[in-house]
Amino acid sequence: MKTLQAALDRKLNTNVARNILFFLGDGMGLTTLTAARILKGQLENQPGEETVMTMDTFPNVGLAKTYSVDFQVADSAATATAYLCGVKTNLNIVGVNAAGRNGVCRTQKGNEVTSILKWAKDAGKSVGIVTTTRVQHATPAGSYAHSASRTWYCDADMPESAKRDGCTDISFQLINNTDIDVIIGGGRKYMTPTGTKDPEYPTDFFSNGERKDGRDLIKEWQNLKTGKVAHYVWNKADFDAVDPETTDYLMALFEPGDLRYEEERDPSMDPSIVETTEKAIRILQKNPKGFFLLVEGGRIDQAHHAGRASMALHEAVAFDRAIAKGLELTEEHETLTVVMADHSQPLTFNGFPFRGNSILGKSPLWAGDMLPYTTLMYGNGPGHKIVNGTRPDIRNVDTNYIQQAAVPVDTTTHSGEDVAVLARGPMAHLFQGVNEQNYIAHAMGYAACVGADLRHCEGQTAPPLVHTTLKYNKNGAGAVSASAALLGSLLSGLLAITILM
Repeated sequence: MKTLQAALDRKLNTNVARNILFFLGDGMGLTTLTAARILKGQLENQPGEETVMTMDTFPNVGLAKTYSVDFQVADSAATATAYLCGVKTNLNIVGVNAAGRNGVCRTQKGNEVTSILKWAKDAGKSVGIVTTTRVQHATPAGSYAHSASRTWYCDADMPESAKRDGCTDISFQLINNTDIDVIIGGGRKYMTPTGTKDPEYPTDFFSNGERKDGRDLIKEWQNLKTGKVAHYVWNKADFDAVDPETTDYLMALFEPGDLRYEEERDPSMDPSIVETTEKAIRILQKNPKGFFLLVEGGRIDQAHHAGRASMALHEAVAFDRAIAKGLELTEEHETLTVVMADHSQPLTFNGFPFRGNSILGKSPLWAGDMLPYTTLMYGNGPGHKIVNGTRPDIRNVDTNYIQQAAVPVDTTTHSGEDVAVLARGPMAHLFQGVNEQNYIAHAMGYAACVGADLRHCEGQTAPPLVHTTLKYNKNGAGAVSASAALLGSLLSGLLAITILM
């Protein structure tokens, strides 16, 4: 009855969003959400199933379709371009529309698309990125970069042909494309010249700087901020010493590459995603015009790729705690908070385990080969193992390990089902129903009056924001057409794109 009454009492919040908190759980499909909820409860010595995650409390829930222009199952670059820039594109491409071709620099030119982070900055808001991966990874890169390849982290990763054609690496674009106030994650080695010893791992060759152009982008970033209070830090002690009240800019790079998994993190060296989220918000929220902050739980996906369900779920639980911290530090009447995944992973939750059974344990019902199996399994992944035509006997095995998989691959693929979109705050009711993934950017932009459509500031009622259809020509080649009647010809160049493949 309390739940019903809460739904009956719910009123639409039609304020203009001063702030946007956008939480992206990479690879956080519905199975991951359910399993993480159970794990969270079990970590608190509860059965787990009835546990309420912070994201469970969001009153507005929808689904997003995740396919890219060229693939049924998308990657993190194509999806980032969709939900951040409002345009669907091809696999492995970031910040470029579907005219771009993977790895072909010349197809970038004239096909770049900007993100809601850029829209917010142009509107005078402060903007930031927090991630548990390298800051040059696909999701954060979608907010500031334009690249025909998501893997061009630094110039050493680029073919000579791309450099000759005038393309620049993602690290270079990080400090030169958009004036980002807060940058937190990993990725030190892509910012410094080849052979530069890492401050934390000076004897590890693989942690050394990788840039062939001899540029130290960290120093260049510091020089660009002359006259401002700008801090670069790489360890927790220096991070903790940063006073958000007096800080204009912060770049915090805690690892040469991606950050450590939450379960393996050294709390004396690296802050948690909760701590980094809090620091970012406290710096950004000083701006009277508000802020946009992207927070990515990026290693959820990476743990799944390794078939390590336990690690993935612990990452998701930590991500949920960061969401709670975000809600604690902001006011719902002025802050639109959106939580979603970019794509799913081939994780299944199966068997008939009893209530309270460890989510990382085994089903009590054995298979037809008279051997037990884990409650969580992967459709494909490194956990596949057949010895002499038989699955391994795991009766006496601790299943907090690489989960079993049906098909042998070195790293799991993504999966293509829709992902959940959860929202609360101003105009959160826009995030309902089943929508194309590129709708998300336009809905956030409308709510905050950033980007091309400013009618919400003028108190006008919004018609449907974007209608996306998939067309096919007679040869079966796909084309995405996103059309909208939003400000006529002014917006058509942003939202209307038809690409014949």
